[in-house]
Amino acid sequence: MKKSFWMLLAAFPLMSFLIFFNSGKVPDVQVKKLDGSKINTAEIIKNNGKPVIISFWATWCKPCKKELDAIAEEYENWQKETGVKLVAISIDDSRTSAKVPTDVKSKGWKYEVYLDENQDFKRAMNVNNVPHTFIINGKGEIVWSHNSYSDGDEDLLYENIKLVAKGQKPKH
Repeated sequence: MKKSFWMLLAAFPLMSFLIFFNSGKVPDVQVKKLDGSKINTAEIIKNNGKPVIISFWATWCKPCKKELDAIAEEYENWQKETGVKLVAISIDDSRTSAKVPTDVKSKGWKYEVYLDENQDFKRAMNVNNVPHTFIINGKGEIVWSHNSYSDGDEDLLYENIKLVAKGQKPKH
């Protein structure tokens, strides 16, 4: 009996994870705009039936910035071809979040950037490490997820965006 209890307790996080991903929807959480006002995640993933990329990042994370820079180089072309929208979610806390607008401006990123200072959205999306990137289809369902970044990962992301934009399943 005691052993069964511990096995069930150990399995709970996995069950929660599976339930979350089986539901497939982006959690409803408040994040901040760069001007300090709040917005609900349900609003930021609206894109007229087109795919959305959600990329969790931080100012102190070099691979995060490298990924966002790589995407920025091709983002305009991606938008023209697929209608995709990129939403970058900074997980910087209140001590470091003041650096976010400076980074965005200096990098010339042309996509939406929000702050998740309390990391509520990060936790709700089961993000453990950054960078962590998700593709959301036109119905608002999470259809793809990737953790970490290596040179060339943006190519796989783009291939999956094209599939999702056509209503197809992404490749993992």
